[in-house]
Amino acid sequence: MIIQSAEFVASNPAYHTCPPTDKAEYAFIGRSNVGKSSLINALLNRRNLARTSGVPGKTRLINHFMVNNAWYLVDLPGYGYARISKKEREKWEEMIRHYLLKRSNLMCTFVLIDVRIEPKPIDLEFINWFGEKQLPLKIVFTKADKLTRVATERNVAQFKRALSDMWDELPGYFITSAETGEGCEELLKFISAENELYTQWETDRGK
Repeated sequence: MIIQSAEFVASNPAYHTCPPTDKAEYAFIGRSNVGKSSLINALLNRRNLARTSGVPGKTRLINHFMVNNAWYLVDLPGYGYARISKKEREKWEEMIRHYLLKRSNLMCTFVLIDVRIEPKPIDLEFINWFGEKQLPLKIVFTKADKLTRVATERNVAQFKRALSDMWDELPGYFITSAETGEGCEELLKFISAENELYTQWETDRGK
């Protein structure tokens, strides 16, 4: 897929105030400092479309970006950020949970994991929640440029083992680097294929 255009559309505090559900969309989410904004910018070949920051928890709303006038990329707030009040954290979690459960045109959620870090309970629990709710997801390992290929493969295998107790069939995954562009083409190919499925689904519904 060639990215011809990408632009910010809107930020919203709830799923029901988001843009109309007339296009396929794909959500990106991960813990703070996982490199989400950098990967989004690399994926869309834009330098500052998604705001990068050294301050964790910068994304606080559901952010929609229109890509090629054909599909939405959605930047979600990170989970597990500790430097906010319990009340604020619960508000974020409710907003994210409602979006993931009720957004009818959400084709897939990409859960970002820093490939350098050993499996954390909060990541495993979040991914397992997708399995319990039977929601489509792919794992995206980030910052692969920070490790050797051998170390990257070892850490990915460790993460897969940590999930294996809860999953009969493990979620698919991508290995990426915002610095080198590794994995971006594969991600876009996946999205392109999903867009075709969405178009067929809409055609079958008679739209």
